[in-house]
Amino acid sequence: MRLKNKVIIITGSCTGIGKAIALRAVEEGAKVVVHGLEKEWGEEVVATLGKGNAILHIEDITNEGAAERLVQLAVKTFGKLDSVVNNAAIVASSNLHTTDATLLRKVIEVNTVAPFVLIKAALPHLKKQKGSVLNIGSVNAYSGEPNLFAYSVSKGALMTLTHNLGDTLFREEGVRVNQINPGWVLTENETIRKKQHGLAEDWYKDLPTVYAPARRIIWPAEIAAAAVYFLSDESGPVSGQVLTIEQYPSNSRNPPKDTSTIHK
Repeated sequence: MRLKNKVIIITGSCTGIGKAIALRAVEEGAKVVVHGLEKEWGEEVVATLGKGNAILHIEDITNEGAAERLVQLAVKTFGKLDSVVNNAAIVASSNLHTTDATLLRKVIEVNTVAPFVLIKAALPHLKKQKGSVLNIGSVNAYSGEPNLFAYSVSKGALMTLTHNLGDTLFREEGVRVNQINPGWVLTENETIRKKQHGLAEDWYKDLPTVYAPARRIIWPAEIAAAAVYFLSDESGPVSGQVLTIEQYPSNSRNPPKDTSTIHK
């Protein structure tokens, strides 16, 4: 039980990566605050985890006071707070031409500002426990996919936040801050997005190797497995680090050009 008796807030955990982290955290002995916008899905997650192991909070993470309410709920329900997982995010398809200032501000508010606000709200309790923060970023923090412009910018900013606080908070407060940058992950919302793009129901079952060398993309549970390390005491003094979980280097994310005519 690698997370025995730890209390963890996981934002955006009604679905996808956040849900997988919540499931694995409870399996490892933790108590969790499940958070998100999808009430019915969240209730299903809590029912699966068991009411003694989890409690649900449904609210837009950018609402005034939302961070404080999450922290208060964790402490009131479970008596303390050991860790925060900042997973909630907007994945907005946009490029330079389709991104206006309003969209950019909205995406940054959810993906970058809200994690900062929650860290500040949780810090007094994390300091008591010598706890940790785990931010869930994206490989797009590096590669900046053109059609995920606003999203990529927000995740790049989150990565800088992790590096900065991973140093300062650990030195000054004993609180570790790390980040996981996943690649392409098969979440519920990713499945919905691809179907909206016109792909078949089973689009993910046999992908070309140019997009996924393993012919499949990453499962949420595989991200959750890595999350346990950063949330547990096993990671010791590790802070300010970013782990990329992907099938190939981020600088190879674009499909290669047709080389069939080379040397002819």
